[in-house]
Amino acid sequence: MTTDLHLSDQQYLIALTIFFFSYSIFEVPSNIFLKRLRPSIWLSLLMFLWGIMMTVQGLVHNYGGLLGMRWMLGTFEAGLFPGVNYYLSCWYKRSEFGIRAALFFSAATVSGAFGGLLAAAISNMDGVGGKPAWAWIFILEGLVTVIAGVLSFWIIQDFPDTAKFLTEAERTVVVRRLQSDDQYSAAGESLKWHYIWRSLLDWKTWIGMLLYTGADAPLYAFSLFLPSIINQLGFKATPANLLTVPVYAVACIVTCVVGYVADRYGRRGYLVMLCLSVGAAGYIILIVSRNAALSYVAVYLAACGIYPTIPNIIAWVSNNVEGSYKRSVSIAMVIGFGNINGAVSSNVYRARDAPWYSLGHGIVLMYIGIGLVMSAIYYLYLKRENARRERGERDEIIKGVNEHRTELARNGTYESVADAKRDKGDEWSGYRYTL
Repeated sequence: MTTDLHLSDQQYLIALTIFFFSYSIFEVPSNIFLKRLRPSIWLSLLMFLWGIMMTVQGLVHNYGGLLGMRWMLGTFEAGLFPGVNYYLSCWYKRSEFGIRAALFFSAATVSGAFGGLLAAAISNMDGVGGKPAWAWIFILEGLVTVIAGVLSFWIIQDFPDTAKFLTEAERTVVVRRLQSDDQYSAAGESLKWHYIWRSLLDWKTWIGMLLYTGADAPLYAFSLFLPSIINQLGFKATPANLLTVPVYAVACIVTCVVGYVADRYGRRGYLVMLCLSVGAAGYIILIVSRNAALSYVAVYLAACGIYPTIPNIIAWVSNNVEGSYKRSVSIAMVIGFGNINGAVSSNVYRARDAPWYSLGHGIVLMYIGIGLVMSAIYYLYLKRENARRERGERDEIIKGVNEHRTELARNGTYESVADAKRDKGDEWSGYRYTL
């Protein structure tokens, strides 16, 4: 592509980078629209439009056209990942969401594996219709996405309180099941700026943003440059693409196992720290190694550390936010901030640093270090807050129950516990954070 479009190394990196800006900017608005509109309409429309942008990207003839298509691709693709994760969090209990998030994310991991196989196959189409192989990759993958977007309108169901495939009695059962897990907003919630501001002012949102960045920036660096890394270890383009397949396959399996274990035993924080430590070990080896075989083994460690961490952090953050709109904004902010750092990580592997890319690996290792520190801080703060609630320090005044406890007035006064749950969400004294 760089040869056909006459791109310099700097222009190629800018084309990679511009995607992340639109991708990050539109995630929060998209999640708010998703809650206001039907998921079957909004998510399907996003897939359809970004499929068109992907297809058109294969038709560009110059640098300016490539930049425009990358920006539009990021705009329409922005809402899918945070949107689907938010959508899943509205259907499942907190102890069930992790494996679902892992399975959804693993679909991206599997697509990475098949993407390598597809790229190897499509490379044989070079020159067909007068177009190079890279153009056919964009065109064919874009057309498949367009078809998926159209079909998904009839496949995607809406939120539990409005899902048409459920009877009224079944909707009631699903909603009450979620409410028993302290998801009181499952019955429906009207848009109020009050809920959105609570997300913006919540300390958990900002720590979650830094925590997610510690895994997401390495993810982008890893996925964008894995074929290049393998290529520089002595393998040509097609073998390099094929050698990425088992890496993604192993990462997919580990991601699902971690998601299941986190749901089963509830210790998401410990698993985040463990996986990030494994990823750090992989990158330390990549930095010091000058042996192709050892570096290839280190790539597996890096993948098994980074990929399972992404859905586990999303589940961890989601588990600790109650209120439909607050959760939609929090998830989008966390994912969006991580994605904007993809603009950094897409520029850390420079051609002049080949073949070992020590600088790039070092920057990725720095991000993993940030993730480890933030995961420890997040865990300790949640544990301390749970202890305060156990001691009754966060109790509200409920009229007719404990009105004499005037020292609790700072926590709010409510007519009933239900009113306290509805207004305060995860700040309600009876809510316990997932560690």
